Amino acid sequence: MGFGFNLGMIFIILPLTFLLFLVGALTEKRVFFKAIGCIWIPIFCLIGLSLIAGILPDTSVLEKEDYYGEYIIDRNFFRGKQADWQYNRYKMEITEKDSIFLYTMENGRIVFVNKGTISTVKPFNSERLVLKMSEPNHHITETNPTTYRKSWWNFYLVFKSKKFHNMYFRKGKWEKITN
Repeated sequence: MGFGFNLGMIFIILPLTFLLFLVGALTEKRVFFKAIGCIWIPIFCLIGLSLIAGILPDTSVLEKEDYYGEYIIDRNFFRGKQADWQYNRYKMEITEKDSIFLYTMENGRIVFVNKGTISTVKPFNSERLVLKMSEPNHHITETNPTTYRKSWWNFYLVFKSKKFHNMYFRKGKWEKITN
């Protein structure tokens, strides 16, 4: 447990428990022993919950395998014609063979594929994507994406594009939308 927990135990909980025990033993009233139970039962429950939480896996840390999958433009950040056009125009796939494919589409057909490879670096707890694209490179994949977490299980990639500025990709299956 942390410093605050230990400090509270030493200077508040233990003296209070000792005092309630003494008063209960001298007066022989059960209410003081019930008060001790009301103090210690929640403490034991919190300790038990923290032990259980320590056993559960930490899904907030991203590993290379978490990046594998299909990505689509996330239209939740910016809505409208431009976001719909980007969604219908671009999708991306990262395979288990560490390949990345940026698909450029027209009318649901793939017209051009930018290929490359991925690797990861681990400057912090989570691994970050590093792209190495084949020439000619696309303006979307000129720089490495930034990974942002929505929650423990969800994340999205932000690519800095010279033409479109920030482009938000999230995992998902591409389906053509109509305007």
